[in-house]
Amino acid sequence: MDIGDIKWNDQAREKILSDADKALQEAVKEAAASHSGSDRDKVYKFLFEKLQPQFIDFEPGPDLSKYADAVANGELSAE
Repeated sequence: MDIGDIKWNDQAREKILSDADKALQEAVKEAAASHSGSDRDKVYKFLFEKLQPQFIDFEPGPDLSKYADAVANGELSAE
């Protein structure tokens, strides 16, 4: 067996991605409840600090900026 052959099965991959989506949704929901209308950089910092400890090698991408902008612009509700 080659080391490249070792990977999570499709069911596990789906669960990992689903859990990651839920973590992102909860962080954005919390940001919308507590930082709606705040400065975008403040919202981004909140999201980063909320999500970073939950993931190994966390590297925020354009999604975090997109959701920080949406919260800062009041485009998301906390519901």
